[in-house]
Amino acid sequence: MGGRNPYFDEDANVRRAERPFTITFLPSNVTVHVDPTKLPYDEGGLPGSILDIALAHDIDIEHSCGGVCACSTCHVYVRSGGQSIAEATEDEEDQLDEAPALLPCSRLSCQSVPDGTCDLVVEMPSWNRNAVKEGH
Repeated sequence: MGGRNPYFDEDANVRRAERPFTITFLPSNVTVHVDPTKLPYDEGGLPGSILDIALAHDIDIEHSCGGVCACSTCHVYVRSGGQSIAEATEDEEDQLDEAPALLPCSRLSCQSVPDGTCDLVVEMPSWNRNAVKEGH
């Protein structure tokens, strides 16, 4: 289920990917090949977001609010390729203010939609990794 907060307008600046790209998730060093014709996966966050892509490829990123920009648990560091993501909205920045250990490359994975113009490297902070996977 994709994550949209009914109280926020989806950013009109979001550009959808039109060509294949990769996202490498650190520290697990897992690279995901993204085919834009298969987006969105509707797993969480904005359609085609880093969270949506990660969850569809069994990469667990914590997202307590379900990916609707109502918390900061899906906070990640976009180490490279950040230029392919629209600037953070005021709503995203408000939530990031609540996240620990902010860096200039900090983003909410639920709100970060790569446009496919380059590959990305995304790091999940150590305190934000869900090491336990519960059964269904």
